[in-house]
Amino acid sequence: MKNENHVIKVAIADDHTIFRTGIKTALQARKDIQMVAEAENGMQLLNLLRHIQPDVILLDIQMPIMDGITALPEIKKLYPGVKVIMLSFLNDHSVISKMMEIGANSYITKESGAEMIYEAIKGVYENDFYFNDLTNKALLSGLRTKRTTESSMPQDVHLTDKEVTILKLMCEEKSTKEIADIVDLSPRTVEAIRDKLKTKTGTKSMAGLVMYAVKAGIVEHA
Repeated sequence: MKNENHVIKVAIADDHTIFRTGIKTALQARKDIQMVAEAENGMQLLNLLRHIQPDVILLDIQMPIMDGITALPEIKKLYPGVKVIMLSFLNDHSVISKMMEIGANSYITKESGAEMIYEAIKGVYENDFYFNDLTNKALLSGLRTKRTTESSMPQDVHLTDKEVTILKLMCEEKSTKEIADIVDLSPRTVEAIRDKLKTKTGTKSMAGLVMYAVKAGIVEHA
């Protein structure tokens, strides 16, 4: 379980100085956030990460030298425990679902404002993922356009009743602690079941599990 009193260390990579400064100023007003690094592009960020280990990275998609799309898999490979929130002016569903599939923990537009960015940081730190209307619609849109890749999902997966219940609760954005309380298990056991669900369903991320749950008819979508 995460320590709820922990100060979350945050880094930001964005080539727009004014945007970077605005986000930093807004977040520094929060007692539970500490800005530990800022970079103008993905390459600079990767160099900084050799010396500074943030809990959460705010990563712009479009940057010179190395953009966020290129930097994301590198960050995830070298620092798998670091949570990454993609920032962009784009709200293109195909881009969002691609980012979530290759390891992003959340995706928010730059128009979202400091409050949502703060909520996203808290969300990915505490629950691994922060879903919003944008990410949910993108993931579901991705499902509709990816019917041809059905074979990539295991067809004969058998989930126990408890696993189905926990998967549904995860799709409802419940935290590990909330799920543990509902199903009367320890948070550690819930985390173990989550990992087992990923193995059983052949998915690598929470986003993949949500997509699996929708495709398998375990949860409905609007």
